[in-house]
Amino acid sequence: MHLIKIDESLLRRIKAIEIRARKLAEEMFAGEYLSAFKGRGMEFSEVREYEPGDEFRLIDWNVTARRGFPHVKRFVEERELSLIITLDLSGSMLPKLDLAVELCALLAISALKNNDKAGLIAFTDRIELLIPPSKARSTAFLLIRKLLTTRPLGKGTDLSVALDRLMRMRRGIAFLISDFLCEGFERKLRAASKKHDLIALIVREKAEVDLPSHGLVEFEDPETGRRALIDLSEADRLSRKLEEMGHERKEILARCGVDHVEIAVGEPYIGKLIELMRRRAARR
Repeated sequence: MHLIKIDESLLRRIKAIEIRARKLAEEMFAGEYLSAFKGRGMEFSEVREYEPGDEFRLIDWNVTARRGFPHVKRFVEERELSLIITLDLSGSMLPKLDLAVELCALLAISALKNNDKAGLIAFTDRIELLIPPSKARSTAFLLIRKLLTTRPLGKGTDLSVALDRLMRMRRGIAFLISDFLCEGFERKLRAASKKHDLIALIVREKAEVDLPSHGLVEFEDPETGRRALIDLSEADRLSRKLEEMGHERKEILARCGVDHVEIAVGEPYIGKLIELMRRRAARR
């Protein structure tokens, strides 16, 4: 990765994102985060003798057989969880970067307010940036600053690279933020969702689905640089194709057991996140 020099305008941009994310977290979202995730992390504590009223499914059959009378496993709630934000920095995400960074900041601030750790994996077709999970109060500001001053070395998208790195992290809550404009990641996504409590935020531009109805427009693929002249009289066909791609990526997420929500640039999103958190809390 290359770093961009921080000038006054960039610093204002960093602070604006942090202030907005902190306000949303404090006024609306941090409580929803707590309801959705606290108590989900359990770790093994000890084996003890069975007592009347203990759940049958907690019996440790190996210890029971060895000692000749029933023993059960005892678990305690983990004192803290780790939130791992995995962010797509590929070329197609560039117009969506401020929204994506704000989402990262909101999640990190909510985790820190609830005494959890927050960390980051940023990727393209390679790992571009890694911030290990931390409880430091400066984590959210560091995350925003690093994301807005990092010039990625790659332009393409390879979710498999990010998922491989995520699998090497300690089990935790993982948010995957991307437009998912790539293929071949389903197997690794399924594996990651079994290890982590994984949630996908699909970020898109309104223009990706709402195309003009006439005229010739030159489109450029931000990840490959290739250009094509498109006749927008075929906008309906293009819109249907984009819609089909959207349905396909959502089906992949559903098959892998990954909760997801779609968020568009320029549209309110906090209500969608709150609804998602409340659905998850209701399932606990």
